[in-house]
Amino acid sequence: MGFPRAAAALLLLAVIPVSLATSSSNFTVDYKNNCFLKDGQPFRYISGSIHYSRIPQVYWKDRLLKMYMAGLNAIQTYIPWNFHEPIPGRYDFSGDRNLTHFLQLCKDLDLLVILRPGPYICGEWDMGGLPSWLLKKKDIVLRSSDADYIAAVDRWMGKLLPMIKPYLYQNGGPIITVQVENEYGSYFACDFDYLRHLVKLFRSHLGEEVVLFSTDGAGVGYLKCGSLQGVYATVDFGPGGNVTAAFEAQRHAEPHGPLVNSEFYTGWLDHWGSPHSVTSTAVLVKSLNEILEIDANVNLYMFIGGTNFEYWNGANTPYAPQPTSYDYDAPLTEAGDLTEKYFAIRDVIKKYRKIPEGAVPPSTPKFAYGQVTMKKLQTVSESLDILSFSGPVKSPYPLTFEDLNQAFGFMLYQITLPVDCPKPTPLSSPLNGVHDRAYVTIDGVAAGVLERDKTISINITGKIGSRLDILVENMGRVNYGKDINDFKGLVSNLTLGADTLSNWTVYSLSIDEAVKKGLFWENSSPRTPDNAPTTTLSPPAFYAGSFNIPDDIPDLPQDTYIQFPDWRKGQVWINGFNLGRYWPSRGPQITLFVPEYLLSTRAPNNITVLELEASPCSPGPCVVEFISTPIINATTRYTKPFMREPFSKQDLL
Repeated sequence: MGFPRAAAALLLLAVIPVSLATSSSNFTVDYKNNCFLKDGQPFRYISGSIHYSRIPQVYWKDRLLKMYMAGLNAIQTYIPWNFHEPIPGRYDFSGDRNLTHFLQLCKDLDLLVILRPGPYICGEWDMGGLPSWLLKKKDIVLRSSDADYIAAVDRWMGKLLPMIKPYLYQNGGPIITVQVENEYGSYFACDFDYLRHLVKLFRSHLGEEVVLFSTDGAGVGYLKCGSLQGVYATVDFGPGGNVTAAFEAQRHAEPHGPLVNSEFYTGWLDHWGSPHSVTSTAVLVKSLNEILEIDANVNLYMFIGGTNFEYWNGANTPYAPQPTSYDYDAPLTEAGDLTEKYFAIRDVIKKYRKIPEGAVPPSTPKFAYGQVTMKKLQTVSESLDILSFSGPVKSPYPLTFEDLNQAFGFMLYQITLPVDCPKPTPLSSPLNGVHDRAYVTIDGVAAGVLERDKTISINITGKIGSRLDILVENMGRVNYGKDINDFKGLVSNLTLGADTLSNWTVYSLSIDEAVKKGLFWENSSPRTPDNAPTTTLSPPAFYAGSFNIPDDIPDLPQDTYIQFPDWRKGQVWINGFNLGRYWPSRGPQITLFVPEYLLSTRAPNNITVLELEASPCSPGPCVVEFISTPIINATTRYTKPFMREPFSKQDLL
């Protein structure tokens, strides 16, 4: 009987080598020795955050390789739910959303993965990654046991988690830990039934072996509602503070086990109208050294920030949206360029683990394509036939974006003045219901701008029956705190004088689709320049221009940056791709990053601009300009590319 058993065993080995190979792979928490165990051996990760949703797929390998060459042995990333399920039941994991390709790249480059699938992620991302269609139920309690919210989460995780499971470390993949929710201790709900449901949901799809963890601020108060039995509690904190005291907060929730800082801040986020955030490299590396010398695990948030293309930026309260750039003053710039901070961090890591041999991939070259003349096409109000595919909707009172199933962008509200206003009369949003900026015109003449939390009333004049157009811009949903139920559009009534305005015509606008289809180029001809002075407001309007890149110059196209001399605020598309918002009149960001893969040497490169306030095109020509250096802090001059200086231990003191 011995021979058949041996033969059967050999046959089994031949048939299932993968299963046997992966059965020895394991990643666990060693509570006795206060560390992680990887394949039975003590392990400490030094990780960096990279958000695949903020970086074009063609650059993933370059950015990951630079992280690997810095000495990192892991990366951390969020999965934004709304990035993958824009419409209920319609999933998108293609192109720049190809999550499994990203995970496979990490494995190929020998980088482990700390995965943060939410469902809420914060991350300065629109609505913290939650899809806005959840707000179709107006009284939904997000991040709670609300039955409708739970049902949507269950469906989403039922799609996502089975995709992730093959990439778990114990299954031969790179994922060593998976976060449940995110900084829940900072949220008002404190719903432990919700957290327990998520844990059960994650376990049912991913199994019992995977290490689940939570992340909260380094304070006992945050951990009170953020930690849960069976989920390993970690903390987050930035440089310059008391590292020992910060980890004492973690020890309150986890008396034993590895010390973990899941978000060690290399910089900080920006807001429109505030200076670009900068964190001292010397302070950063000093705190990093203190973390590593006590054998703690650390994730540097962010290692590369990337870009909020299209409309993906979030906002904080009182309402303050984040800009298009998510540079974060990180070790790698928004464009993936090397910095002094990168090499300083690398030199600290070198003290604690072997750095990969070989040259660090260089920063990508940039090219200044120069100025491009822009010509006015037509105003938004004149373009409704090509912008509003669904047509007008009549309503006694204003409808929100969510009412019309529109997630992002712009909606137009029209009404006729019910009374004569020969003298300045206040047009007001008494309940601060403009979410987020409203560009007001009367009979095609700009009258002013209403802005959430800043300007809730403007004076207008006009005759009875005059057409009042209000173009409302969604500037990004709140991503943190109790106000993430952030409805967009006119979310409450407007008043004219003492009277409430009623009987609206509302247009849902599909601007991105119209631009992508080239409808403006097909249906519009350049206008004669207006004669209005450039200091006044003008109606929101589209402008177009194009430029050619010579195909006889080697290595073109290359990355570049676009700026808007004397333009005020708007949105820009290049060859149909929505680069994001520009707002040089408020700053701090002046230039927008333009990845080279968007550009062509074989055909003209088309630029479409939606200027919302006032262009420099009146009374004469106007331009946008491509330059080779970024300007993301209007108050600070751009410094020359970093030339490395030798690192000394004194820098840590």
